[in-house]
Amino acid sequence: MNRLDVTEKIISTKVSKGIKWSDVADKVGLSKEWVTAACLGQMTLDTPQAKIIGKIFGLTAEEQKWLQVVPYKGSLPTAVPTDPLIYRWYEIVSVYGTTIKELIHEEFGDGIMSAIDFSMDIVRQPDPKGDRVNVVLSGKFLPYKQY
Repeated sequence: MNRLDVTEKIISTKVSKGIKWSDVADKVGLSKEWVTAACLGQMTLDTPQAKIIGKIFGLTAEEQKWLQVVPYKGSLPTAVPTDPLIYRWYEIVSVYGTTIKELIHEEFGDGIMSAIDFSMDIVRQPDPKGDRVNVVLSGKFLPYKQY
C-alpha cells in the first residue's frame, strides 16, 4: 500500500457515495480547496484530520497514517499536462507568467509569492453570458534577502 492507493480509494468512495468536497471540508473545518488537495495527496493531514477523513471515506488505521505522510507535491503524470482543464492553467502561466512576474516585482520588489503561506478560493460567479470560474490566489510575498 502507498499514498496513491489511498487517494484512489478516497476518489472511488467519493464517486460511489456522491460525496462533495465542500461537505468533507465542513467536517474537517478547513477550506474546500485545502482539504481537496489533501485528499488528492498534495497536503499532509494531522491525526485528528486524518481520522475525520478516514471516517468519511471508510479508511483503515493504516490508510489514515498514509494521509499523515509528507507527500511528493506537484506531481503530474506528464511534463506538459494533457487534461484540458489543467492544461489551461499551464497555458495561463505560459502566456501571462512573465506579466504576473513583472507586475509582482514592480509592486513588491525582488521576491516570490509563497505557495506555503497561501490560500485559494474557487467560486462560481453567475453571469448572463455563461457562469464564470472565479479563482482568487493569495500568497505571502517573500523578498529575496541579501547575505
